[in-house]
Amino acid sequence: MNKELFKDYEPEILVYDEAVDGSGEYKIRDEHLNTKEALLEKIRKAKAAAKGNKITFRQPIRTENEVK
Repeated sequence: MNKELFKDYEPEILVYDEAVDGSGEYKIRDEHLNTKEALLEKIRKAKAAAKGNKITFRQPIRTENEVK
């Protein structure tokens, strides 16, 4: 049955075209990743600058209910 379906089939030859097939997509992706890295680094620096030398200290643990 399958042989009958494809008896007249002739595969067409595909020609590679850079404009259609998107050969430059990897370049766009790399550019986006580089931009993302740069922006993340900028955000990290801004957060570090905003934080400054602030150090947070925890309150001492309450021991009033502790059995002595």
